[in-house]
Amino acid sequence: MYVETIPNRGSRPTVLIREAWREGKKIRRRTVGNITVLPGNQIEQIRRTLKGEDLVSSDDAFEILRARPHGDVAAV
Repeated sequence: MYVETIPNRGSRPTVLIREAWREGKKIRRRTVGNITVLPGNQIEQIRRTLKGEDLVSSDDAFEILRARPHGDVAAV
């Protein structure tokens, strides 16, 4: 699956989620959904997700500010 942008003459381009496969020598395409109404940043996130990219790295996802000892509580 991938995101395809199709230009239109007088209006903004159409953005579609599509899937493609090969039958013999021909490439067949099927439209899964129309995401034209979404904002550009959401379309870009969908595009990156379908490519398999991580949107947030695991290091940037959260930060541990302090750690409390767990062993004391478990012993009680």
